[in-house]
Amino acid sequence: MKKVVKFGGSSLASAEQFTKVKDIICSDSDRRYVVPSAPGKRFSGDTKVTDMLYTCYAAAEQDEDFSDKLAKIQARYNEIINGLGLTLSLDTQFEEIASKFAAKAGKEYAASRGEYLNGIIMANYLGYEFVDAAEVIRFNHDGSFNVAVTNKIMTKRLEKVERAVIPGFFGAEEDGTIRTFSRGGSDITGSIVARAVNANLYENWTDVSGCMVADPRIIRNPEPITTITYKELRELSYMGASVLHEDAIFPVRQAGIPINIKNTNSPEDKGTMIVEKTCHVPKYTITGIAGKKDFVAINIEKDMMNAEIGFGRKVLEAFEKYGISFEHMPSGVDTMTVIVHQSEFEEKEQKVLTEIKHLVHPDVLDLEPDIALIAIVGRGMREARGTAGRIFSALAHAKVNVKMIDQGSSEINIIVGVKNSEFETAIKAIYDIFVVSQL
Repeated sequence: MKKVVKFGGSSLASAEQFTKVKDIICSDSDRRYVVPSAPGKRFSGDTKVTDMLYTCYAAAEQDEDFSDKLAKIQARYNEIINGLGLTLSLDTQFEEIASKFAAKAGKEYAASRGEYLNGIIMANYLGYEFVDAAEVIRFNHDGSFNVAVTNKIMTKRLEKVERAVIPGFFGAEEDGTIRTFSRGGSDITGSIVARAVNANLYENWTDVSGCMVADPRIIRNPEPITTITYKELRELSYMGASVLHEDAIFPVRQAGIPINIKNTNSPEDKGTMIVEKTCHVPKYTITGIAGKKDFVAINIEKDMMNAEIGFGRKVLEAFEKYGISFEHMPSGVDTMTVIVHQSEFEEKEQKVLTEIKHLVHPDVLDLEPDIALIAIVGRGMREARGTAGRIFSALAHAKVNVKMIDQGSSEINIIVGVKNSEFETAIKAIYDIFVVSQL
């Protein structure tokens, strides 16, 4: 049996955390491939190493003296090395980093060094082989991830390696130019490695015991989710649930490899198992609730809209022209609403509105800003009658006005739109009716 284990920044922030990680790895001989993140915060108010690297490189870009900033980063790593009692020096690596920073190697190179250096320490500490992610994870020149080439290179590189450490978050173009995934991308690296070695399980170790039914910053001590499908997690991740990077799902899902979200500080907890399909009966009708604030609704009205061929396409053309992606598009007979991220829309709103007027000549065109979208997700919703009714009942009781509703054809999610100011109240009301009171 093969397991790939990825450890987040909080799990690797100090020598004490490294010791916990080694105990976890050594307690199961199947944990053969390790993907580390950069060191995270050691305590409240501390700075993540990745952020320190960004700040350091920003100084280098401005031709300022960055030596003190880089020395502080090296001190963080030396603290870990000394705390573990290792005879390891990173002087050569830091000399190279200083040289590359001075030569303006780029922000992605700068950000990637956190994982790279942590990988060297982890490999030395475990006695595993270090495999530089730049050798085995390939990006295209435009910065997009090259799935086929990566899988081919990594499979070949790791097929005869019994145990290895592969740093997360970054890879390289064919010419060696360092590229990174978006923030939290070490989750993606772990998923890619799991597929390449055909792992039986991908364990993602973090500082929480798996996924929760709702955000613990809104709901106090929310119920844990023991089993969730990839589809459900994808819906929740997209709408803001942040335990796992949303793009980490695809490589393992295609290969049929389950993911187990585990807690480094409570390794005995079962965590959350993420699978393609399951006969596990969910405890509640819903699996989870997640949401995001700051959307804007563009409301379009026109008599006989339904008879006008290509109306929707023309509207979306206006958004496409200015590089804006839409989130949802609920519609009626003579009405259509397009919901987009407010931050993407604000600077281009007049151009987009002018384009819509030009293309479809609406009778009414107005905006409703400061909308929050909430996703209620669950495979149990397919078979449960009255789920939408319970949601509306809960929101009405909490005096929350519903701005829009959208349900996917898969019947595992319902999206409701509310005012930003009523976001937390709405989530509490929905959680209460499905989990606390189960009315």
